[in-house]
Amino acid sequence: MELADLGFDSWFEEKRGGLQSPDFAIARVTRVDRDRYLVRNEHNEVQAEPTGKLIFSADSSQELPCVGDWVFVQYHNDGTLAIIHELFARRTFLRRKSAGNKVEYQMIASNIDVAFIMQSCDLNFNLRRMERYLVMVNEGHVEPVILLSKSDLVSAEELEKRISDIRDARINARIIAFSNKTEMGLEIVRQALQKGKTYCLLGSSGVGKTTLLNHLLGCEAFETNPVREKDSRGRHTTARRQMTVLDSGALLVDTPGIRELGMMAVSASVDESFSDIHELSKRCRFHDCTHSVEVGCAILDAVQSGALNEARYQSYLKLMKESEFHQMSYVQRRKKDRQFGRMIKTAMQQLKKRKPSS
Repeated sequence: MELADLGFDSWFEEKRGGLQSPDFAIARVTRVDRDRYLVRNEHNEVQAEPTGKLIFSADSSQELPCVGDWVFVQYHNDGTLAIIHELFARRTFLRRKSAGNKVEYQMIASNIDVAFIMQSCDLNFNLRRMERYLVMVNEGHVEPVILLSKSDLVSAEELEKRISDIRDARINARIIAFSNKTEMGLEIVRQALQKGKTYCLLGSSGVGKTTLLNHLLGCEAFETNPVREKDSRGRHTTARRQMTVLDSGALLVDTPGIRELGMMAVSASVDESFSDIHELSKRCRFHDCTHSVEVGCAILDAVQSGALNEARYQSYLKLMKESEFHQMSYVQRRKKDRQFGRMIKTAMQQLKKRKPSS
């Protein structure tokens, strides 16, 4: 195996210039489980840990290694332990707002070529949630593909209706329907995977991400759990983010199920995901139109005439407001963090001055 087989190409080769050192080797982060890491090079995969300098110089958790990152490492203990010194620039990324009230970014994966946005054809199917995933994927400049799992649970007519609903929502990504149970469509999924390209599975718990990974591996390599019949929701089987090299040479990242997909600072990506609404906004009477109450709002006119689906309009409005609110909170929090950091630095300098010379 060569680094190119793990996705290292000319783009990353250009980024290594100022970082390279004769004592360092290049590796890719293949697993993150809380503060534990695995990295892989041409020869093997070993445990790794970041240097203290890397940890303490990071302004936020998104500057720490995540699955998919290319890093400079130094090997120790006869090559069984790697110390991560520096990160390469990220070409693409997947991130979300951290779950709960914490206003911070959480990295999901980096340097992903294609994101498989996975929903099942049962009660899990939700266009509004799909739109949120598309915004996140567009923000990170990753190509989206929609995977509709459990297609065996619905009739051919019902499956066609779900695909039609996706197209009616102006979602133009490629759609692949398949069944882990009957294996219908699995060969199409396999054919979509290219050697040296990195793919990431995204979706709620219970949609069949890990089962699909097992099928692609040809063995029960990872544990799976059944979903609840009453609401088709699953328990978190995958608790870590991990990259697997398939026999085809493609690299596939499995992620824990995401139940809360918060947004912040994604206004441009919302406009990209809702391009039809963004085009309508250019015809609004006022440049600073909020698209909520103004006379002469082209978007409101389209909703009232039936040209624009009201549920899609409400989803657009909600995502824009959520993004702006969290971004404002994030900027304020970062400002407080910087002020606190300067205060600590000043206090340490004053304390050092007061120390009696020996």
